[in-house]
Amino acid sequence: MKIYNSLSKTKEEFKPITKGKVGMYHCGPTVYDHVHIGNLRSFMMGDFIRRALEFNDYKVTQVMNITDVGHLVSDGDKGDDKMTKALKREGMEITLENMIAVAGVYADSFKKDLLALNIIEPHHFPKASDHITEDIDIIMTLNKKGFTYATSDGVYFDTSKYSDYGKLGGLNREEESESRIDENPEKRQSADFALWKFDTHQGWASPWGQGFPGWHIECSGMAKKYLGNHFDIHTGGVDLRSVHHNNEIAQSECSNDESFVNYWMHGEMLNFGGEKLSKSTGGNISIQSVKDRGYSIMSYRYLALQTHYRSPMNFTWDVLKSAQNGLSKVYRDISSLRRNSKDIGNIDTEFNKDFKEKINDDINLPQALAIFHNMMNSNLNPEDKLATAYHFDTVLGLRLAEYKAPQILIEDKAQRLLDRRKVARDTKDFETSDTLRNQLSEMGYKVSDINGEQKIEKL
Repeated sequence: MKIYNSLSKTKEEFKPITKGKVGMYHCGPTVYDHVHIGNLRSFMMGDFIRRALEFNDYKVTQVMNITDVGHLVSDGDKGDDKMTKALKREGMEITLENMIAVAGVYADSFKKDLLALNIIEPHHFPKASDHITEDIDIIMTLNKKGFTYATSDGVYFDTSKYSDYGKLGGLNREEESESRIDENPEKRQSADFALWKFDTHQGWASPWGQGFPGWHIECSGMAKKYLGNHFDIHTGGVDLRSVHHNNEIAQSECSNDESFVNYWMHGEMLNFGGEKLSKSTGGNISIQSVKDRGYSIMSYRYLALQTHYRSPMNFTWDVLKSAQNGLSKVYRDISSLRRNSKDIGNIDTEFNKDFKEKINDDINLPQALAIFHNMMNSNLNPEDKLATAYHFDTVLGLRLAEYKAPQILIEDKAQRLLDRRKVARDTKDFETSDTLRNQLSEMGYKVSDINGEQKIEKL
């Protein structure tokens, strides 16, 4: 199995620290609002990687954090904490109790989104607010070793003391556009980052004063608790690579005196209207937004399978509509295989070999999906085809085995007429479309058009 390592900038053969076992950490959401589908692409990436590893018979331990305190609005060290911003938005008094309560609401919403997209829940789902002690312990160790200094607003990590700072992705510390760390006249270097931020009104007690952990230290604290000082894979969005992940490496390796992570895997952005999808660009599209438009949530997962995780993915509603049509056909084919199969057959050896080859080439899901479609269109008997489809779906995660066709299962002739009618409508041949609708009506079916999609009911 080969994966692209952002640390070495090369595709490497995957070699776990412990034979047959994999420890992996994925940076989770800051739960100050509903997550948008751009965030969810990153979480699907983590899920696809885990599924690919398990497809290769590795026993995986996956950790994903919930950031409910400590994450500032920017990657720098100034401005409101995002949870404070949420309280202001919702007109609530700024207290630690309210902060954690609001975070709980959005954390629950996030977990429902994971379920809707068939993202396997991580083995550990730690909250930052439950791991303040772990953060303080790391900061105390760094302090004893001389890696920290205090300013009027907090305790900072001195990046000049760590010669390998910025090694992930080749960060240029002198390039302000890359470092994205706000200027602070009390900081020794612009890239220095907060380990602890003072707050006389809210937060937790520490040896340096009341306050909150810096958001970078939280991931190091939780990763260490659940995976140890040194583990196999760290995943996350490419936007976290240059600052957040370099800071994780610096504080963890300086604290533990050993390598932190062997393989760093980063997913590219989702683009909407030519820009990175984010709340600030107006692309705040949530799972609920997808539902409100009349689309299946799983159609978004099917869409994500069609773009390699290291490539930017373009999103439009028309693209999602095409994905939904494609997934609907997959489900129809699965339903047909069930009707024509006496039992589940055997996984086809050749198709499985080809599928695994694509999966093991840096999780190449677009090509793996092509193998899936080739198999579905092949001359395999229905029983073996169904068994192979279910096997591939342990990686694709389209819920093929769980899929229940709508109550209406139309006969093949009616399906052919329906397919012809769709072509007629797409080409604006409404006369033919109406004729086909009438033919279907004579066969006992009612056809309606909702949100550009054909819906069929048995009369």
